[in-house]
Amino acid sequence: MTSTVSFQHVPESAYRPSRRHFLKRFAGSMAAVGLLPSLGLAGLEARAAAFAPGAVADEAFWRLVKDQFPLRPGLILMNAANLCPSPYPVSDAVFHFTHDVDADASFQNRGKFNDLHEAALAALARYMGADADEVVITRNTSEGNNLVIAGLDLKAGDEVVLWDQNHPSNNVAWDVRAQRYGFTVKRVATPGNPQSADDLIAPFAEALTTNTRVLSFSHISNVSGVALPAKALCTMARQRGIFTLIDGAQTFGVHQVDLHDIGCDFYTGSAHKWFLGPKEGGLLYVRRERVGDLWPSVVSVGWEQASRQGARKFGTLGQRDDAMLAGVGKTVDFLETIGNARIEARVRALAAALKTGIREHIPQAQFHTPLTPELSGGVVIFGIPGVDLRAAFPALYSTYHLGCAVMGSDEPFIRFCPHIYNTMDEVERVMEVMKGLA
Repeated sequence: MTSTVSFQHVPESAYRPSRRHFLKRFAGSMAAVGLLPSLGLAGLEARAAAFAPGAVADEAFWRLVKDQFPLRPGLILMNAANLCPSPYPVSDAVFHFTHDVDADASFQNRGKFNDLHEAALAALARYMGADADEVVITRNTSEGNNLVIAGLDLKAGDEVVLWDQNHPSNNVAWDVRAQRYGFTVKRVATPGNPQSADDLIAPFAEALTTNTRVLSFSHISNVSGVALPAKALCTMARQRGIFTLIDGAQTFGVHQVDLHDIGCDFYTGSAHKWFLGPKEGGLLYVRRERVGDLWPSVVSVGWEQASRQGARKFGTLGQRDDAMLAGVGKTVDFLETIGNARIEARVRALAAALKTGIREHIPQAQFHTPLTPELSGGVVIFGIPGVDLRAAFPALYSTYHLGCAVMGSDEPFIRFCPHIYNTMDEVERVMEVMKGLA
């Protein structure tokens, strides 16, 4: 029987650290690194350089990383699958660029943004294992997905195979287009408790036919946390002459992604999620060999030149936010300062600590996300039988200052998505709150 949750028995220490605890932690962190709290990005760069490439950093280092974000004191934000804060170096740069444009919107003053935009594209391509003429800065994953969906020539008799756990912009959007052009959409379900990559590949292999033109899937599902073996799926599709679109909303900015190595034809992502970038920024990757197979959905100023520059032909979207475009490059600088491998390792460590804590303290919890690291990432989703998580959701934020997501209707489940601005201390506090729920 589902019950309405009472929070009276959750200890205050679970959500409100004492002043003594705060001062002790603060002093310990500063003593460990020998720096003032206002050290800024330069100090973080020096600290990061002290670690070998790919080496796992200590908690003192990650507290310095957390200090780079304007998070409200006391808030535990674990909602990276939806929206992330930008670090000071990024938000300050976007503010500076915005103020610059507002102070002088002349063509002459704004001319410098052409170079900043080019630099951002080059940095983004380097970061993603692509070439600069294969990437476009869009507004978000949804726009990127729809640019691909609307741009492919599909007709009656053609077939598109989707993962049934895709985001609506890579799911329902296909349905709408199919209604117009008459092609068929087929959805693939994967096992609820996969034990290996083969368990995830097999349903797709079975679904592909000689009519299949496109295989489109989320790299990691936002509703289960399951990570698909993208390279294996793309290899299988390429061998059959099938286009592949990867929705990378849950991997862009947090996982080490090499698009040339994965071998997909299209990849999309959002800057406002794990990438920690400016709002209304995103990524569209179009493999060089597929540029001619995709029609642009928007044609505006600059088309004649862009149409001869690879994927740039999909970026003539009219007047853009110059500050956002430049801010994408600053975001890559920030992420590379910390190190791509180190970021992924940290997020996986936080997710593993959450899974371990949930298993130990809430043994009745039912995971939607695989416990195996190879089949998951930073998204952790589970339900608690008998607990009305939707009823608990408002108090998780208002009383316990925990930012997360609750999803589903009949049997709601909770989603935690920690990022580099979270600490292991915060994981422990979350566990205290969740024990109180159960």
